[in-house]
Amino acid sequence: MPEVEAVVRTLRTLVQGQRIRRVRVFHPIAVKPQKASRLADLATNRLIQRVDRKGKYVLLALDRGLLTVHFRLDGQLIWFLDRRELLERANVKENGVHVDVALEFAKGVLGFADRRHFGRVYAWDCLEDSPGLTSLGVDALSKNFVVPRFLELVAASARPLKDFLLDQSRVAGLGNIYSCESLWHARLDPRRRAKSLKPEEARRLHKAIVSVLARALECCLHPAPDFHDSQWWFQGLEKILRAYGREGEPCRRCGAAIQRIEQGGRSTYFCRKCQK
Repeated sequence: MPEVEAVVRTLRTLVQGQRIRRVRVFHPIAVKPQKASRLADLATNRLIQRVDRKGKYVLLALDRGLLTVHFRLDGQLIWFLDRRELLERANVKENGVHVDVALEFAKGVLGFADRRHFGRVYAWDCLEDSPGLTSLGVDALSKNFVVPRFLELVAASARPLKDFLLDQSRVAGLGNIYSCESLWHARLDPRRRAKSLKPEEARRLHKAIVSVLARALECCLHPAPDFHDSQWWFQGLEKILRAYGREGEPCRRCGAAIQRIEQGGRSTYFCRKCQK
């Protein structure tokens, strides 16, 4: 979510207030199960009034309707100066840039790309029509993510803590990396049942989530995303990680080796010694 929030803040300056002149769908898989014509019909000649975020979704609120962008694992946005640059560079064999969907404006073109085709761009008449958006829980970066609400969610779940944090219907926006990091900072074993937490432990986890996301967002904004560079990616995030990806390395709190286990098909990194 910090990465998506950084993308949204940067994207606002480029497209908010601009009108979509044309929609190009180079690879229809990027809009499935919707049809490319659905995206074009709803978005063409529509004004982007706001660029927002909900959970891990980028929201382009139009003067009529809504576009959602979900990056999944590898999706990204690319900015072209104009239609000519798009057509010269998009999906050509030599020195080309992979592009799935492009939104053309009077000033520039926004491309969405995901070579693995997990990411999606969808069109909706309104937010309530999107099952993905309506199923989201409280956003972890929002003012509504308060301790009392978090305590209620924790107490009502029998799932392991790591699985609980990844459940977007409970807390929206937490991914695998920041779930591991939050549990490390809170000194909590990811295998514990959520409802087993004492109130003071749940408060500690809430504080850790807020702190980890704030630090990650600061890192993602400095430097800010550069959509002009198709090879650009967030720099420096590995420097703030204390558990994720550090299997076998010493815990920076107690010195024991960081362990990796699988939970729900995802890798979990933690310290067996100091996470209880």
